[in-house]
Amino acid sequence: MHVPPAIPLAVLLLAASPWALAASSTDLAVKGTITPSACAPLISGGGTIDFGKMAAKDLNAEQHTPLPNQSMQLSVRCEAPTFFTLNTIDNRAGSSANHPYSHGLGMTAQGEKLGGSSFHLYTPVADGVAARTITSLDGGVTWAPTTMLNHSVLTAVAMGSQLVPIAVRDFDAEIRLYTQIAPASGLTLTDEVPVDGHATVQVNYL
Repeated sequence: MHVPPAIPLAVLLLAASPWALAASSTDLAVKGTITPSACAPLISGGGTIDFGKMAAKDLNAEQHTPLPNQSMQLSVRCEAPTFFTLNTIDNRAGSSANHPYSHGLGMTAQGEKLGGSSFHLYTPVADGVAARTITSLDGGVTWAPTTMLNHSVLTAVAMGSQLVPIAVRDFDAEIRLYTQIAPASGLTLTDEVPVDGHATVQVNYL
C-alpha cells in the first residue's frame, strides 16, 4: 500500500549567551497527511448482530457449533473517486477460537476462548457497476481475488479480472458473518456467558 509521504515541519529553537560555549537543542516535528477526499463507511442495522439466548445443551461438545449465517450491508461514500482499502480492527483480539483471520467473541470468566466470526464481502458494486474485491497480505504490493474482510489483510475494489485497485466514489457490498462457538467441552458454562464480539471497519487511503 502506498502511503503519501508526510511533509515534516521542524522547528528548531537555538539559544546562546555570551558566556555559553555550547548550546543544547531539540526538534519539534509536526506531521500529517492531507487526503484529496474523505470517505465514510456505514453498516446497516447499526452494525449489530444479536443471536439472542443459546442453550448450552444445544452446543456441540467436541466440535465447533455454527450459528446461523447473518448479513449486513456495507456502504462507503467518498466525496470524489478515491483509491482506498478496507480492513478491520478486532476489538476482541486474542480471543478467537477459530481461524487466525476470524474475529474473537470474547472469553468466559475462566479465560476460555468463546469462538470466532469471519467476515466476507459479496455482491460488491462500485459506482453502480458490479465489481469484485481483492485482498493483499503484504500491504498492497500484491493482490489476489478473495472475499475476505479482516484484520490481517487489506481489501480493495477492482473491476473485471484485473488485480489492481480502482478509485471509487460509492461502494456497496453485503457483509456475511460466519460465526462459530468453540466446543462446549472446553468451555465453563455453569453461568450465563455473553457472546461479545466487536470489530471496527476501517477505511485506509492508498
